[in-house]
Amino acid sequence: MSRELPTFVHLDADAFFVAVERALDPSLRGKKVAVGGRQRGIISSASYEARACGVYTPMPTAQALRVCPDLILVSGGMGRYGEFSRRLFALCETVTPLVERRSIDEGFMDVGPCGWRSAEEIAAKIRALQQRIREELDLPVSFGLATAKLVAAIASKQRKPEGFTVVAAGAEESFLAPLPIGVLPGVGKKTEVLLKANGIVKVADLLAHGDAELAALLGRDWRDWQRMARGEDDSEISLEREDAKSYSQQETFAEDAADFAIILRVAKGMLDALLPKVRADGKRARTLTVKVRYPGMGEDVAGRSLAAATDLEGPFYALLESLLRQAWRRRAAVRLVAVRLSGIEGEESQLELFGENREREERQRRLAEAVDALNARSGGRVRHGHQLGRGKN
Repeated sequence: MSRELPTFVHLDADAFFVAVERALDPSLRGKKVAVGGRQRGIISSASYEARACGVYTPMPTAQALRVCPDLILVSGGMGRYGEFSRRLFALCETVTPLVERRSIDEGFMDVGPCGWRSAEEIAAKIRALQQRIREELDLPVSFGLATAKLVAAIASKQRKPEGFTVVAAGAEESFLAPLPIGVLPGVGKKTEVLLKANGIVKVADLLAHGDAELAALLGRDWRDWQRMARGEDDSEISLEREDAKSYSQQETFAEDAADFAIILRVAKGMLDALLPKVRADGKRARTLTVKVRYPGMGEDVAGRSLAAATDLEGPFYALLESLLRQAWRRRAAVRLVAVRLSGIEGEESQLELFGENREREERQRRLAEAVDALNARSGGRVRHGHQLGRGKN
């Protein structure tokens, strides 16, 4: 569907984990900072100052400290990152109800329903949102504005950090033309090497080749590649509402991850982010599902249900490691890991609990709710032990 105005917005938080740590500890601003485990760990996020010294993700922590001896290493915690992510997208939802959360630090908006009548007005409103995120959360976020999700996503990455790029209606192809072919989704390292070997270095080169040559090179999907090169994308915002049906979260690694301990820690952090939401809604969950996605987009899934629904982390922690091992059956590097809580029930389903078991659970719930309240006031400063970066637990 063609649009007369650029109404799709892509937001991409800049060095998100580091940015959250700086929001909580302003003394880290302007310094070489990275988030990662010190022992057997990898760098999951690096400040732009650290990147200038050669630190990147997912570089092993030991190597990062060698290339940048004065690097400030922070252990990180998915619980507080999840809370900042929730607040970030809550601000987006004050602008438009059409908000798609792609990951903890990246998503799309469609401001078409807002009734703004010009590209200039839309751009001004999104700049105001960008400023509000900076003022209220102290987070730098880059934005891309275009008529299609594909183009908006590419635009948001052109002027990092805290950039803002607008692609006017009708300018999609000319915007993409001079960019390196690697900006198109689906162009991995191997595909990029193949394309460059055949003279396709920039996006414009894809349109300059003949149909037969592209068909031989790219197979039956060659027309899709041409459409992407022209900036054509008819996909709409996908709304995943966390209602009584399920609660889910996913994390796409900056680089493919093959360290089980790191993947497990990230998955535990997702539980840390989801269970407070379950408690806040007065719900309980019975089923835990773990999904892993590989670089080739293949997926494996494993799930299991508890004997009784709960809103506490402990019972799900006990399931998580075995489910992750079961799901990660190919033992190849992982591009994405996702956690989903389903089998949602209300408080009335727990009436069968009684005596010592009920008293013990209520004590655990009071403690969990106290931690939730502290984190809400402090921006996620209270951490679980596995968030401290010491091994997998």
